[in-house]
Amino acid sequence: MITRYSLPKMSGVWSEENRFRSMLDVELYACEALAKLGKIPKSALFQIQKRARFDVERINEIEKETNHDVIAFIKNVSEYVGDDAKYIHMGLTSSDVLDTALAAQMQGACDILIDDTKKLLKILRQKARRHKRTLMIGRTHSVHAEPITFGLKMALYFDETSRNLERLKRARQAVSVGKISGAVGTYANIDPFVEEYTCKKMGLKAARISTQIVQRDRHAEFLTAIAITGTSLEKFATEFRNLQHTEIGEVEEHFAAGQKGSSAMPHKKNPILCERMAGLARILRANAHAAMDDMVLWHERDISHSSAERVILPDSTILLDYMMDKFSNIVAKLVVNEDRMLENLNRSKGLVFSGKILLELVNKGVSRNEAYDLVQRAAFIAKKDGIDFIDALLADNDIRSILGAKAIEEAFDIKYYIRNIDRIFRRVGI
Repeated sequence: MITRYSLPKMSGVWSEENRFRSMLDVELYACEALAKLGKIPKSALFQIQKRARFDVERINEIEKETNHDVIAFIKNVSEYVGDDAKYIHMGLTSSDVLDTALAAQMQGACDILIDDTKKLLKILRQKARRHKRTLMIGRTHSVHAEPITFGLKMALYFDETSRNLERLKRARQAVSVGKISGAVGTYANIDPFVEEYTCKKMGLKAARISTQIVQRDRHAEFLTAIAITGTSLEKFATEFRNLQHTEIGEVEEHFAAGQKGSSAMPHKKNPILCERMAGLARILRANAHAAMDDMVLWHERDISHSSAERVILPDSTILLDYMMDKFSNIVAKLVVNEDRMLENLNRSKGLVFSGKILLELVNKGVSRNEAYDLVQRAAFIAKKDGIDFIDALLADNDIRSILGAKAIEEAFDIKYYIRNIDRIFRRVGI
C-alpha cells in the first residue's frame, strides 16, 4: 500500500522484517519441540537459539538465485547458525512456516483493527448522546418522510459498528490458526506434537486438519469482515456527503485553517475525506472477492493464492486501519448545523405529519383506504397552494368533522415522533 494511505503501526505488521521474524519464531519453536522429542540435541538447540538471525537484504540476494523465498530465508539463517543449522526446518514444508507465520501477522493486524473499531464506537456514542434530541427530517427515497433526530442516526451507526466489531473478533479467531503437518497434511515426517507446541507458543490454535496449507476460507472470512466494515464506513460517509449538499447543508466535514477546497473556486468546502472513504471501500470489496477466489486450489494445494495474498492481506488491513482513523476524526469534528436541520424540517410546512393524521382518522373508525385518500387530498392541496398542511386539514370539512380542530392541532406535536428515543438508545447500549 502506498505511504499516503498507510499508518506506521499497521505497516510494521506487514514489513519484511516482521514477516521473517515471525517465520524465524516458527522455526525456533519447532526446534524446541523437536528437542523435547529427542530429535535435536540440546546442545544444538542452544546454538540455534543463540545464533539464529537473518538479514532481509541478504535473503533477497539469495532469492535471486533460488527463486524460493523460504529456502533463501533458511539459507541465510544457516549462515549465522553454522553446522547445527541442519536441524532447522527438519520435517517441515515451506507452508508450515509461511502459513503459521502469516496467521500471527493477521492476528496482529486484526488486533489493531479491533482497537480502531472500539475508538470509533466511543466517538459515535458521544455524538449520539450529544444530538439525542437534535431534530431533523428523516428521508426515504431522498424525500421528506417523518421527523427523527441526528442522534438517532448516530445511534444507528453505533449499532452497525458494534456488529462490525463482533465480525472482526470472529475473523481474528478464524485466522488465528497455524499448521505444521507436512507436505500434504499427514504428519508423515513430523510429529503432531511439534504443531501443537509451536502453535501454542505463537498464540495460535493448531488446525484440526489441513492439506499442505491452512484452508483459505479462513482468510476469505477475514477479508470479508474487513470489506463489510469498510463498506459501513462508506455508507456513513455517503450520508454525510448527502447532508453536505448545498441545498441541504445540515452537516459539514471540518474545514481546517489554511485548507483549500478547489484550485479554481475559492468558496468551496468539499467533503473530500468522505469521498475518500467511498473510493477506498471499493478496493476492500475487490480484495474480498479475490480472497474467495483463493479458496479454490488444485488438489492438496497450488500456489495461485500466494501472490494475491501478498497484496490483498497487507493492503486491506492497512487501508481499513487508515479509513478507521480518518473516519473517527470526521465524526469527532463533524460540523452539525442544528438550525439548518430545523429549517429543513419545517420546509414541508407540516406535510411530514400526514401519517399521524391518517392514524387518527382510522382510530375514529374511518377505513384505512378512505382515510388515506382524505389525507392525501389535503396534502396535495397544501403543496399545490403553498399553504401549511394544518390549514389545509382545517379547511377540509370531511376531516375536520371527523377529528375536530383540537385533535388536528395535537397531531402536529413533534414529541410524538421521538417519544421512544430513550428506549431505542437503551436497546443499542448508548
